[in-house]
Amino acid sequence: MSQNAKKDNVTANFDAVVIGSGPAGEGAAMMLAKRHQSVAIIEAYPRLGGGCTHWGTIPSKALRHSVSRLTEYNASPLFARGEMPTQLTFSEILKHAEGVIRKQVSLRSSFYVRNGVTVIHGKASFQDKNHLAISRPDGSIDIIHTKNVVIATGSRPYRPPGVDFSHPRIYDSDTVLSLKHEPRSILIVGAGVIGCEYASIFRGLGVKVDLINNRERLLSFLDTEISDALSYHLRNSGVVIRHGEEFDSIEGREDGVVLTTTSGKRMFSDCLLFANGRSGNIEQLNIEAVGLKANYRGQLEVDANYRTAVDNIYAVGDIIGYPSLASAAYDQGRIAATAVLDGQCDSKLVSDIPTGIYTIPEISSVGATEEQLTADNIPYEVGRAQFKHLARAQIADSHVGCLKLIFHRETFEILGIHCFGERASEIIHIGQAIMEQKNGGNNINYFINTTFNYPTMAEAYRVAALNGVNRVAPI
Repeated sequence: MSQNAKKDNVTANFDAVVIGSGPAGEGAAMMLAKRHQSVAIIEAYPRLGGGCTHWGTIPSKALRHSVSRLTEYNASPLFARGEMPTQLTFSEILKHAEGVIRKQVSLRSSFYVRNGVTVIHGKASFQDKNHLAISRPDGSIDIIHTKNVVIATGSRPYRPPGVDFSHPRIYDSDTVLSLKHEPRSILIVGAGVIGCEYASIFRGLGVKVDLINNRERLLSFLDTEISDALSYHLRNSGVVIRHGEEFDSIEGREDGVVLTTTSGKRMFSDCLLFANGRSGNIEQLNIEAVGLKANYRGQLEVDANYRTAVDNIYAVGDIIGYPSLASAAYDQGRIAATAVLDGQCDSKLVSDIPTGIYTIPEISSVGATEEQLTADNIPYEVGRAQFKHLARAQIADSHVGCLKLIFHRETFEILGIHCFGERASEIIHIGQAIMEQKNGGNNINYFINTTFNYPTMAEAYRVAALNGVNRVAPI
């Protein structure tokens, strides 16, 4: 198509076009709209929200919540009557997740209406740096002109060659949400965050779980003590964890799936979930037309302002890789939008981004691990609070878990916080807020000198701080 033909066929003009309506795209579109830009958001899926809303964060966490409540109910002496435990099927708990998704879609859609953002459903591809072709669901193609583009197309589960994902018993982390039969056993290949979360979910439903990990411990980026705690509780619940294993072949049969490992093991289960890695959604964008090139994982390189090698094209969220978190993606979108308007953005992601892992029990951490500090020769001490000693945890019958504070033994600056147990991802934010304080405000003594509501889980900070300070030997 010639340049003149492009201009003759342009159906709309915008100051900015955002491709993808997940957290990163939403963050960019909202910031641009609030700065009085004419903005269009392109979404290939019939409903807004992106993978986060429809296949990732929201549904998996809703599933986890339902299973966690079921486990609590069956374990509580208040409800035990000597009868058979209450059971739910995967399809039954999916209904709750679908309700949450509907509410999220409705809410997110209202943001675009309220801020005057044009929503276009279709697949976008570059014609040049200022023109995009939009393939509509009805087969028609629109050409739109824009001054700036923000790519926020997200990622999808990696599918290795040789694995038949069209087989009705072989799933990835997207398609598992369409699981129709009720498995008695499942093989989960990949023991990263997604694999561990689904291992917790299926085991909570009474499904036999084999978790195949190609590393020597679970979630090796975590503090070793927390990783070990997760391994213990998964095994204690009945999950079989197989470390240091790579799959050699996966064979789908009519009655189940056979997995063969490179070490020669053969395992059979009713179904298999492959959850080992993700790839950026880049193929349909025709980035070659603007001179961009993705890496082997389908991700784009960007600068500190999320600008690609093309001056008016930005990329945010999973399409650029680390940290691949919904929370960070929204902030990346806002930062990129500011850079679009002002040339650069002075705001950056916080230096210590919290991680939330929704296993059962839950995990959250922010800052350094003991292993990192030891390797860097930084003198530190550790304070711990066991949940089983807290009145609020005893009332809630949430005895499993702990809060771990790591602090500099000379300055008392908090260097890392690690939490394992119910509501860990909520609890972590109290400590994160103190860690972000400047001019001496980051000090473990804050927790000792502050009065907490009683009984609360937040009280764990005071208990852990006292425990840690008492360990510091006098000089």
